Amino acid sequence: MCRGDLVITAGAWGGRKVKICTPFLFPQAKNCCFDLNTPNAKMIWQLTSYWKSLVTSVIFGLLLQPPLAQLSTITQPNFVLLMADDLGIGDVGCYGNDTIRTPNIDRLAKEGVKLTQHIAAAPLCTPSRAAFLTGRYPLRSGMDAINNYRVIFWNGGSGGLPPNETTFAKILQQQGYSTGLIGKWHQGVNCESRNDHCHHPLNHGFDYFYGMPFTLISDCQTTEAPEMDRVFRRKLWLYTQMICLFTLTAALGRITGLIPVRWKTLTCLAGFSLLFFVSWFSSYGFVRYWNCIMMRNHEITEQPMVTERTTSLILRESIAFIERNKHKPFLLFLSFLHSHTPLLTTEKFIGKSSHGLYGDNVEEMDWMVGQVLDAIDKEGLKSTTLVYFASDHGGWLERQEDTRQLGGWNGIYRGGKAMGGWEGGIRVPGILRWPGVLPAGTVINEPTSLMDIYPTVTHLAGGVVPQDRVIDGRDLMPLLQGRAEHSEHEFLFHYCGIHLHAVRWHQKDSGATWKAHYVTPKFRPLGAGACYDRGFCPCFGEGVTQHEPPLLFDLSQDPSEAKPLSADTEPLFDTVVERIGRAIEEHRRTLTPVPEQLSLYNVIWKPWLQPCCGTFPFCWCDKEGDSELADL
Repeated sequence: MCRGDLVITAGAWGGRKVKICTPFLFPQAKNCCFDLNTPNAKMIWQLTSYWKSLVTSVIFGLLLQPPLAQLSTITQPNFVLLMADDLGIGDVGCYGNDTIRTPNIDRLAKEGVKLTQHIAAAPLCTPSRAAFLTGRYPLRSGMDAINNYRVIFWNGGSGGLPPNETTFAKILQQQGYSTGLIGKWHQGVNCESRNDHCHHPLNHGFDYFYGMPFTLISDCQTTEAPEMDRVFRRKLWLYTQMICLFTLTAALGRITGLIPVRWKTLTCLAGFSLLFFVSWFSSYGFVRYWNCIMMRNHEITEQPMVTERTTSLILRESIAFIERNKHKPFLLFLSFLHSHTPLLTTEKFIGKSSHGLYGDNVEEMDWMVGQVLDAIDKEGLKSTTLVYFASDHGGWLERQEDTRQLGGWNGIYRGGKAMGGWEGGIRVPGILRWPGVLPAGTVINEPTSLMDIYPTVTHLAGGVVPQDRVIDGRDLMPLLQGRAEHSEHEFLFHYCGIHLHAVRWHQKDSGATWKAHYVTPKFRPLGAGACYDRGFCPCFGEGVTQHEPPLLFDLSQDPSEAKPLSADTEPLFDTVVERIGRAIEEHRRTLTPVPEQLSLYNVIWKPWLQPCCGTFPFCWCDKEGDSELADL
């Protein structure tokens, strides 16, 4: 066998015997030495020199290659998805607010792409987030309601995101990603037993979960007035008082002899009064214990939650997740509890804004965004991480306590939270940043949807969207990078529960964006911009107005939806209405019946499904009490 390398073993070139030995030409040869005085010696020398140079270059090239982990990071970017709760598009600086300070969210827009026509698939938490996670209109998964219970109402309910739905987290998990959800879930917990966790985040593709399986409500804070089903609870309490009063009156009548009633009848009345009271107070009387809980994976850590430290814990968990997974591709879905009532705000932000507690809360959330961005920078992940910021729907206009406005502001857009058609309920902030991949400082006015995140992150991670179901989202990358001039969405359908309220048509050849309203809520009092008499605008019944022909607006000219068009004022009125009507028919042909996750049976509280960290009904624990919180 050849040994050694390219070696000159004797003298110089001029007339002397020179021998060269190399294994590169014939590695299996026994003798790899050549006499340079023989014929063709120079040719052999040149060929040998060529191979030596080539192999050396290859070796150096291999040595300079980055390690496999870095290649994986480059080919599979990290994803940090930030979602605010009930934040109005008008509450953010880069969308026109000049009094609430949001420098970190504004920085994202400056360094990335801002979407000005970013649309939620529903105007309420549960259905909007179901659409975000699955890339599908919520009624395709049964996550929109036929009744007035349009969200998950109890941790102890049986409805939720069906196990057969495929979230983007599940696809990324299959692609080797570490997937985490920190914060709000609101997609259900159990189906048939207390610990089956069929709707739980860990059953939908997330490796790690820390946060609220429900949503933040004022009942979670003892200093606030009850929020959950407050009108219904008042009725139940009134009925209880009436029944008790009737029973006491009958008893007094029996004692005084004024009313001829038997003691057996009185006993039955008293028993019925007690049963009626227990039947509703066992759930509504303990909302803070049943719904206001914190979990880490399947374990309950706080029941009820200690709201004073919730913000610090969520931020600490988010940063820790980034630090733990910095050497491999990861997905972090940070689902803020801000800016939902009761507006949990730490002491250092109280009184800092010019918009009361709501403004303080938004500014604190912006600070949290900054802390997460700093953690990404600190770990050197900025250029390999796609950051996305949005809200699940518009601000809640009706949320007021006395003279305090506790809900968000939707800027120039009409309507708000719970309103399926008006822009204020569904047009939300949408910002994406990925340095070196997405052009900084870009503004896109094309219609996009929260559902678009599903195919976007799936494709970037190397996955494939499910082929056995309709996916309503569209990959945003061609639009974000300027490779496509227009959005792939020609039509977007705006539902309120399962009721179609409006349809948007993006007419690409003309640049117009038409919107037809078939149903609109009745605002009360007259002339107001919301349903202040109800607290929420309804989807059907006496509280809405049907429109035939529909109210038509050209959003490209009238984004505030202030001046409805008619056949007299718009020559294309009939053509546009007819084309949208055909689109509705085509859309409805793609719908298939599915179980209703928000049916009355599924939303009511069931004691046997209630998550409990003790022995039911004695559910109480605080496993975070001894943990040391960093001064974040």
